[in-house]
Amino acid sequence: MDRRKVCQLFSASLVTPSLLSAADGKFQLNYVLSSAMFGDLPLESVLAEAVKVGCGSVDIWRKIHATHREQIIKMGDDAFQSLLEKHDTKMTVSTCYPLGPFQQDDEMRWVKKNGGRMTVCGSGSMGGKDPVGPEAKKQVQAFFEKLKPHYELAESLGVTIAIENHKKAMLSSPDSIRYFVELNPSKNVGIAFAPHHLYETVDDIPQLIRDCGKENLPFFYFQEHHPSSQTKMSKEEELKQMPGFGSLDYAPIIAALKEVKYGGLSEIFMHPVPRGVPVLGSPAKISGVINKSREYLTKLLS
Repeated sequence: MDRRKVCQLFSASLVTPSLLSAADGKFQLNYVLSSAMFGDLPLESVLAEAVKVGCGSVDIWRKIHATHREQIIKMGDDAFQSLLEKHDTKMTVSTCYPLGPFQQDDEMRWVKKNGGRMTVCGSGSMGGKDPVGPEAKKQVQAFFEKLKPHYELAESLGVTIAIENHKKAMLSSPDSIRYFVELNPSKNVGIAFAPHHLYETVDDIPQLIRDCGKENLPFFYFQEHHPSSQTKMSKEEELKQMPGFGSLDYAPIIAALKEVKYGGLSEIFMHPVPRGVPVLGSPAKISGVINKSREYLTKLLS
C-alpha cells in the first residue's frame, strides 16, 4: 500500500452506517470499539466515535494501553453513565490486563454496576510459558483450580471472564487452547481469541475456532501479527496489523466463525508503538481506518 492511498484512508473519517457487519442477513459480527485505539484522548471523544464505526458498545482500557479507566475513576460512575447516554452507546467490556485473572473481583462488580458483561485479561503463567502437550494440560488444570472463587463470583454476577491466548503465557499454544476448552468448568469463562498470537500456527486458526465452538468464544480480536506491534515503524507498517491492510487471509477465519455461529464480541484492533498513544492523529482518522477494516470484513461476510 503506497503512502498516497494510506493518506486517503486517513482522510476518510466516516463510512456510512450501511457498512454494518451483517452482509448476508444471517450471520453478523457484533463490533465493540476498543478505547485503546485512542490512547490518552479524552473518553468523550472515544464514545462519540462508537456509532460512527458500527459498534454497539465500547471496551474500556486502562494504562499502559490507554487512560480511559483512570478517567472514569476520576470523573465518577454517574458522569460516565451520562456520557454513555449522551453518545447513545454503552460499555460492555473492561479490559484489565494489569489485574490478571485472579485480582479482578472488584472490577467485575464495577462492570456489572455499569451495565457491562465482560472482563478481558491474560492468563499469566502457571509455572512455564507457552506450554504444550501434557504440560499444557497440567497448567490449564492448575489455572482453573486457582480461578474457582473468581469464576464463581462471575457466575453470581452474570459477568464473563474472557482470557486472551497470549504469547509467553499459560494460554498460548494450540494445545493449551484445546485443553482450556476441554477442562473449562464454567459457562462464565471463555477465550478472548487472538489470531495475532498464533502467528506460528496460522493454518490452525480456523480449526481452533471450530474446536472452541461458540460456547467458549465470547470475544474475538481482529488483529494480525506484525513486527510493528513491538518495534517503532512507519504508520503504513503499523496499519498492517488491521484487517484488510496486512497479508492475513481472513476468509477461512470468517468461514469458521460462521460455521460455529459465533455470537460474541468482535474488536478491530492494533498496537501502536509506544503503547498508550492514539493510533492516528485524530478520532476521525482512527474511525476511518477502523471502518476500512470493517468494510473488508463485510465483503468477506458476503
